[in-house]
Amino acid sequence: MFPRPIQQASRPAQITYQSLIPVALLMWLLPLVAVAIFSIKPDTDFTAGNYWGWPSSFQGLANYGKVFFESDMPRYLMNSVLITVPTVIGAVALSCMTGFALGVYKFRGNLWLFFMFVAGNFVPFQILMVPVRDLTLDLGLYNTKMGLVLFHVAFQTGFCTLFMRNFIRALPFELIEAARVEGVAEWRIFWFVVLPLMKPAIAALSVLIFTFIWNDYFWAVVLTQGAESQPVTAGITSFNAQYRAAYHLMSAGSIVAALPPVAMFFLMQRHFIAGLTLGAVK
Repeated sequence: MFPRPIQQASRPAQITYQSLIPVALLMWLLPLVAVAIFSIKPDTDFTAGNYWGWPSSFQGLANYGKVFFESDMPRYLMNSVLITVPTVIGAVALSCMTGFALGVYKFRGNLWLFFMFVAGNFVPFQILMVPVRDLTLDLGLYNTKMGLVLFHVAFQTGFCTLFMRNFIRALPFELIEAARVEGVAEWRIFWFVVLPLMKPAIAALSVLIFTFIWNDYFWAVVLTQGAESQPVTAGITSFNAQYRAAYHLMSAGSIVAALPPVAMFFLMQRHFIAGLTLGAVK
């Protein structure tokens, strides 16, 4: 039923597998390498059609200098931080509480309520574009960072609840029963017993949600416009003029925009892997 481990395959199959790994890695990294090369090319290389050749001159410092000091990129980055961090905190906090309620308490409609959270993940978000935009206009939240934060929190809470509820269900229920026998209040059980055990899951979920929200482009374009509220993913397009696209500056801006989630992952890598694998072999 499952594929046989490569260690048990024949020697020619192992050699073929090992030789194809660098090829697959190169194909996966090729777009990223191309963007990095584009970011250090001068503008004349693009007008001359030198897309994949060696740069006629290295303009990395000039390109990145224009991105940081001659554009609104710092403001776009700050907007992304002000949108992503509150979203991560709000979605993770709500999902911890809802996951605790759905995973620990048994009441009528528990499973149906959980299914409602899960069902929201299967709704194509594109069909929500018009009603969500109209709602933000009616509430005065269009083109505001708060409107984008509230939407992301509402939309991500379903997935986060699924993640947290299943994680809490895997915890030893005897710990909660022992705390109840000692007369500990329910909110203290959540805060002092369950929440410390959820740290790996919180770290893993925070990295996932941070990456999702930071890299969001669709809702950044639909719900915001202008440098006062747009995140960096939408702000990169500001380097385009009316009749001309500054690909070298867009490439430099893309590299800058990709650094925070990459740094976030490497800083939280140990907790991220522990959160995803904890309970996998229970």
